[in-house]
Amino acid sequence: MARESLDAKRARAVRIIRELRRLYPKPRTVLTYRSKFELLIAVILSAQATDSSVNAVTPRLFGRFPTQGSLASADLSELSAILKPVGLANSKAKAIKETARMIRDQFGGEVPSTVEDLMLLRGVGRKTALVVLGEGFGIAEGIAVDTHVNRVSQRLGFTRYQDPVRVERDLVGIIQRKDWIATNHLLIFHGRATCKARVPLCSTCIVNTLCPSAKE
Repeated sequence: MARESLDAKRARAVRIIRELRRLYPKPRTVLTYRSKFELLIAVILSAQATDSSVNAVTPRLFGRFPTQGSLASADLSELSAILKPVGLANSKAKAIKETARMIRDQFGGEVPSTVEDLMLLRGVGRKTALVVLGEGFGIAEGIAVDTHVNRVSQRLGFTRYQDPVRVERDLVGIIQRKDWIATNHLLIFHGRATCKARVPLCSTCIVNTLCPSAKE
C-alpha cells in the first residue's frame, strides 16, 4: 500500500472535519460556565474526571465562592469537601485556590490570554491552556490532545505517536488552522460516541470510508 502524501492527508482531513461538523454541529465544551474564570476553573477540575461530574459541583462551588478573591481565601478543607465528587479533591482544591490568588494578584483579576501565562497557573498544562484560549477567547494556538483526541487521531492515520506533544504537532500540520479549536471537541465527541476505546463502531461511523483503521 502506497504511503499517503501530506497533501493527500490534508485533503482527507478537510473531508473528515466537514463530516464531523455535520454530525456534531456545536463543537464546544459541555462544561458549564458564566465567565472565562469559571471556564478555567472547570477545565482544571475536569482533569481525570467526567464533564458531568464537574458540572454537578461547579454551581455549589461558585455559589459559595463567586469571586476570585473569595476562592483565593477559601478554606482548603471546605473546598475539598465540595470537590470530592470530581476526585483528587485535595490537590484540585489547592490548585484552584492558588490559581485564583495568582489571577487576582499577578494578572490584575483577568484570566491570561496566552499559553505561556496560563501555564504559569497551578493545575494548568498545555491542554488546559489551549481549551481555555479556544473556548474562552476564540484564539487558536494549537489543538488540545486528550485521550480521545489521541486515540481517534491515531486511528484516522493523522499520527503514529502517543505522546500528546507529538500528536499535536502532527495534527496542526494536517488540519487547517480555522478548524483547530473545533477539532479538539469533534474528536472528543466522536471518540465518546463512536470511535470507542475497546470496540469502535466502524460499521456506523460517518467517516469510515475515510479512515484507514476501518478498512483493517
